[in-house]
Amino acid sequence: MLELKEVSRRVAGVDHLAGITLRLAPGMMNVLLGPARAGKTSLMRVMAGLDRPGAGSIGFDGAIVTGKAVAKRNVAMVYQQFINYPGWTVRENIASPLKVRRLPKAEIDREVDRAAELLRLTPYMDRKPLELSGGQQQRVSLARAIVKKASLVLLDEPLANLDYKLREELRAELPKLFADSGSVVVYATTEPLEALLLGGMTATMSEGRVTQFGPCQDVYRQPADLITARTFSDPPLNVLPMAVAPQPERYPGARTLAFRAHHLRPQRKTAEAHAFTLDVVSTEITGSETYVHLKHADQVWVMLTHGVQVFTPGEQVCVYLEPSDVLQFDADGRAMTAQRKAA
Repeated sequence: MLELKEVSRRVAGVDHLAGITLRLAPGMMNVLLGPARAGKTSLMRVMAGLDRPGAGSIGFDGAIVTGKAVAKRNVAMVYQQFINYPGWTVRENIASPLKVRRLPKAEIDREVDRAAELLRLTPYMDRKPLELSGGQQQRVSLARAIVKKASLVLLDEPLANLDYKLREELRAELPKLFADSGSVVVYATTEPLEALLLGGMTATMSEGRVTQFGPCQDVYRQPADLITARTFSDPPLNVLPMAVAPQPERYPGARTLAFRAHHLRPQRKTAEAHAFTLDVVSTEITGSETYVHLKHADQVWVMLTHGVQVFTPGEQVCVYLEPSDVLQFDADGRAMTAQRKAA
């Protein structure tokens, strides 16, 4: 168990981390989700011991490790920017943490071959990293982290440089791979979809703070505040101020309404649905889905629909929103307690 209590870090007068309290358990994915500069990498560096917090404490399995050097911790880290030993072969790179532990050669070979097969590196074992593509080099870094079997595994956007197909496969494999390892695994990402695919526990971050922490689906469906709802929405969250909301009596006490792109529909689902006649700004077709950008007052909303939908810029369309899909927030941006789980 990795436990952080009121961890803060201030650099050159700027808060990189502010009052973070988390308990991260082994055997599951612990995801840090947030945009660039949210504090994800800063938090992982503090977890690893690369940086010392200005305040608060860090405990691992009941022992306080605040200030303990990274070299004295059993930590494996993989960054978005791949880091390998350029003069060593792929096999030597992957095997390096096992050789440090002086394990028997047969055991090293078995673990290295297993990781290489998982990450499709078997044909490249005798090559040097600079003879590989960027994606292949990142897979070497991942394989080295896997064989190390560290107590704490920190993955900082590790799949960003991989091709789409392999990235999708590894998103499915990584949780299973670490499920029985006994490691506390922390995975940082900017992508809400990636957090949903990985599952486990999710901490949403904004400006150095954790805005919410809990089971991934719960955080997604029941965001604690407007900041968390925005963080966990891609395409961006559609926002509707109460001043221009239809039927405001349906939402007593709410100051802001919001809904996700897939909740805006081109067909009416129920008689209670809100109807909007909006101008089409642009359309993006991504194969099996279409993103339609629509003008509402001084905002642009996004509607996500299935299949190929053709709209002309400037065309007026009628779209519908179910009241049950609306997220409600008070004047301070906090979620209204009465709202249902939005799928």
